[in-house]
Amino acid sequence: MSEDVRPEPGLSPERLAFFTDAIFAIAMTLLAVELERPDKEELESAGSLGRFLVDQRTSYLAFALAFVLLWSVWRRHHQLMDRIHVLSKTFVFWHAPFLLLVAFLPFPTAVIGSAITNPMAQTLFAGTMAGIVFCEVALKEVSADSGLVIGDVAEARRHANASWAVGLWFVLSLGLAWVFSYAYVLWFLAPLAAAYGGPLISRLRSRRADPHDGSARRTGR
Repeated sequence: MSEDVRPEPGLSPERLAFFTDAIFAIAMTLLAVELERPDKEELESAGSLGRFLVDQRTSYLAFALAFVLLWSVWRRHHQLMDRIHVLSKTFVFWHAPFLLLVAFLPFPTAVIGSAITNPMAQTLFAGTMAGIVFCEVALKEVSADSGLVIGDVAEARRHANASWAVGLWFVLSLGLAWVFSYAYVLWFLAPLAAAYGGPLISRLRSRRADPHDGSARRTGR
């Protein structure tokens, strides 16, 4: 591509990547801002400060979990943008709900930090994370369908299928939260959902794309 060729106004990959990085950085910083600080009385002795820190343990757990999840989503988005050579209006459009939910995540993180076994709190957090991941899926699907990615399109689809598995994993935890107060434990297993659920979804989608493949195998053709 000639150096004189410039992308259509509003469709610059670099500007979109920089803006997305900024939103993620702000959201990840706000996770720490939401943590409760000890007051003067709780700072008077080591014992009172220790009790305060123990009482806030679920807030620290929620902070660490949300930070790691956001970091992993950002990392996957970074890898995607490094393979994007041109943008489409649909691809840019999906960044609006994607970044909206990323910016919103510090709030449900603070909520589960205060009441991590509350089913509504878990629903709020898992629903937000599922929304983020499904927007990520949309970005990957659009990039593959529209030819925006450089390299193997099949690989881009495999990454999309792994994200589908993670999103469905959060939906599963959302439903289980109402019958199992420790359903949030499933969130720590999200990488396993990507590792094992992604290939499963890839196989299911390939069978749907080629419905005669299974019958051909059975008949030995």
